Amino acid sequence: MDPDTAADFTVENVEKALHQLYYDPNIENKNLAQKWLMQAQVSPQAWQFCWVLLRPEKVPEIQYFGASALHTKISRYWGDIPTEQYDTLKTQLFSQIARFASGSKIVLTRLCVALASLALNMMPEVWPGAVSEMVHMFQEEGGEVDGRARCLALLELLTVLPEEFQTSRLPQYRKGQVRGALGREWAAVYPLLQQLLRQPDSPPLVKARVLKCLSSWVLLDVPLNESEGLVEASFTALSDPELFDTAVEAIVNTISQPDSQRYVNTLLKLVPQVLQLQEQLRDAIQNGDMETSHGICRIAVSLGENHSSTLLEQVEHWQSFLALVNMIMFCTGIPGHYPVNETTSSLTLTFWYTLQDDIMSFEAEKQAVYLQVYRPVYFQLVDVLLHKAQFPTDEEYASWSSDEKEQFRIYRVDISDTLMYVYEMLGAELLSNLYDKLGRLLTSTEQTTTWQHTEALLYGFQSIAETIDVNYSDVIPGLIGLIPRININNVQLADTVMFTIGALAEWLADHPVMLSSVLPLVLQALGNPDLSVSSVSTLKKICRECKYDLPPYATNIVAVSQEVLIKQIHKTSQCMWLMQALGFLLSALPVEEILRNLHSLITPYIQQLEKLSEETPNPSNKLAIIHILGLLSNLFTTLDITKQEEESGENAPPIKSAPPQTGPNPVVVVLQQVFALIQTVLSKWLNDSQVVEAVCAIFEKSVKTLLHDFAPMVSQLSEMLGQMYSTIPQASALDLTRQMVHIFASETNHFPPIKALFELVTSVTLTIFQQGPRDHPDIVDSFMQLQAQALKRKPDLFLSESLDVKAVFHCGVLSLKFPEAPTVKSTCFFFTELIPHCADIPPVGQVVQEDGKLLLLAVLEAIGGQSSRSLMDQFAEVLFCLNKHCFALLTVWLKEALRSPGFPSSRVSDDQKDTFSQQVLRERVNKRRVKDIVKEFTLVCRGLHGTEYAADY
Repeated sequence: MDPDTAADFTVENVEKALHQLYYDPNIENKNLAQKWLMQAQVSPQAWQFCWVLLRPEKVPEIQYFGASALHTKISRYWGDIPTEQYDTLKTQLFSQIARFASGSKIVLTRLCVALASLALNMMPEVWPGAVSEMVHMFQEEGGEVDGRARCLALLELLTVLPEEFQTSRLPQYRKGQVRGALGREWAAVYPLLQQLLRQPDSPPLVKARVLKCLSSWVLLDVPLNESEGLVEASFTALSDPELFDTAVEAIVNTISQPDSQRYVNTLLKLVPQVLQLQEQLRDAIQNGDMETSHGICRIAVSLGENHSSTLLEQVEHWQSFLALVNMIMFCTGIPGHYPVNETTSSLTLTFWYTLQDDIMSFEAEKQAVYLQVYRPVYFQLVDVLLHKAQFPTDEEYASWSSDEKEQFRIYRVDISDTLMYVYEMLGAELLSNLYDKLGRLLTSTEQTTTWQHTEALLYGFQSIAETIDVNYSDVIPGLIGLIPRININNVQLADTVMFTIGALAEWLADHPVMLSSVLPLVLQALGNPDLSVSSVSTLKKICRECKYDLPPYATNIVAVSQEVLIKQIHKTSQCMWLMQALGFLLSALPVEEILRNLHSLITPYIQQLEKLSEETPNPSNKLAIIHILGLLSNLFTTLDITKQEEESGENAPPIKSAPPQTGPNPVVVVLQQVFALIQTVLSKWLNDSQVVEAVCAIFEKSVKTLLHDFAPMVSQLSEMLGQMYSTIPQASALDLTRQMVHIFASETNHFPPIKALFELVTSVTLTIFQQGPRDHPDIVDSFMQLQAQALKRKPDLFLSESLDVKAVFHCGVLSLKFPEAPTVKSTCFFFTELIPHCADIPPVGQVVQEDGKLLLLAVLEAIGGQSSRSLMDQFAEVLFCLNKHCFALLTVWLKEALRSPGFPSSRVSDDQKDTFSQQVLRERVNKRRVKDIVKEFTLVCRGLHGTEYAADY
């Protein structure tokens, strides 16, 4: 089929194309047929062939296409249909639906959707009683079509009508009118549905369709009191297994309509109907019928969740609402382990949030009354949730799939969030309650407790302590005293013990005397690979929060850490965390002790690195080198002795008030010792960007942490960076140079090495630009960021004889045309830093004067459609800057640039260009406005103005 032959949209060709679409094994042909059929469907000829395709002798696939084409024409091309044909179309559709009532179900549905679309387009003026007429037409005794088939066809038609309304393309004002008209037609639908649902001889299939039809109509916000009888009948249908699922959907959809809370009396009548389902719920649970228990739970939860505030307000009915709450509690605590033997309990969690929010939003007196009733309920909820959070037996857990284990993990996180929320209502009493239970469990003489029970209670504690400040709780000392008594014989329990200690790290900082009872547990766990994440992250939290109380334990912590690092117990990321923990720990020690510890900690790695640096480069020693460099940079990230003098507080140990430490910073001492070794490693691995990155990271982390203390290293690092970059340019070297410029460029005694480095990397990068920078967008990105930083921190760098400002400017203009968004962003940032210096840096003023027009052309090209629309704000900033600092020049350049025909886009007229130019030149203060002007203009340039696509922007 050739998609271009529009004239050939004949019945034969459509049938041929459909045959190709369904039966041709060649995917190319299928695609061509699909494309051609889509064009056929919207062609004027569709009106002719669609009726022919619906003839009884055709196969269902062909009939289906005919019905679909009809629907497409009516729903999308309504305006093309002459008014005088409306009635004929209506009559034809009615007779086709009557014919297909006993025919193919898929074709019947499409025809119903087509008639529904017709009705929506004609309501309310042209066809006011559309729905009543539909009901009437299909209730007449019709010759050859039996009554049941007609009835099902009518129900199908009534079901698709509201659905078609939801997806229709009616204009906004028509949507309101039609929704109103449909609402009025409910009066014609309701008695029919009611009669069919209550008739003893209605077949189950008819009843199921009635329930589907109800589900569909409530989407139109049918008032709840006007569907009350049907909802009641739906409750009755729940006892029929064949109707159960559709009845649940109908009830849940009806109750969940936002409008339904206005009908308090109807809601009150629904509560006892839901409560009556409790026996069916218990039977289902006993028989292991998960689907039934799930459905009943959905009904109870949707009534509770959507209407808790309304039902709480009905004070005289408080007992029945409490009964509903208890029914939902029963669903929360449904027997079995989620997600293996039950999937229902998770549905109830948001109900508990909602109920609590509603109670807590009452004014004080009313709240007090409700809290008396509901606090005990929430204490019970905590017990139920902690029971549900328990792990199954070890054998059972071992049989779960990894997906089930992951779902259970997420479920526990949801429980944890719920507990944290419940704490707002129950407060400190909740912690005391958990503590008492744990105490009884751990001190009971009957040794029947399972680890699962202990773990769940601790998990509850940790859930609250992790996010809520428990520093004022009087049960924490007791809890910390109980932890060492736990018989930790299982990985999950050990993990939770670790995370609980981690969650209490801030409390430990205020009560350092308790460190001695938990620290040994953490250090012991460090040796167990199964507890890697929990033990390392807990040690890191303790070292960060309690560092000033750890000096007495430092030797021990360093020794244990060294041992596990040497034994390679942990994965790479945990090793890095462990080094950060040691950095925090060492920061609080006197300098000579820091140096002593650093020496013992780092020496084995330095020896290893020396050995590796002598070997011929290969993939495995590369990984080892990167690992060692990573350990060092993570250690230096947190090792910060300057913080010592800044910290202050009641528990300040003597070290904080000691005089500031003199002498070089310990990190600098170590870096100077290993500098030569790092250079050796570099010389071997210069062309490997990962190794270069790892080396740069050590210095970058150190510079960021040490700031001005890094000074002694500036000149040797500048020299090494220059050599590195000159040999093989890499983005990471530019990023480190930018860091150095940021901190040291404005210091007189460091200016010479920084200036020399800046000039060197600039000239090397300019060479890359001459050779073709397209393959190095990362270098260009970092280079532009470096230039912007230099202008920001030390514009004097641009006064240098050795800096080719003109060449840097031209590289910027070139970089604006890169396809990579980050590179373009950095380049725009460079220009917004450069242009304001036109007046005070002569070389900048000169290049902007001579070549500024090239910059403007590049910006206009981007706005015209060359660059992504997401970058328009950045280009607008450059334009705004030019307008603010080079107004006279910009006026001339804009005029000249926009004079070229078809520039910046063939879609804009001269008038539109003039308007744009005037709007931009007018705005020298309001940057936001320039951004809007540019956004507007770029849409016009791209032909997107006023389209739906533009509206999503």
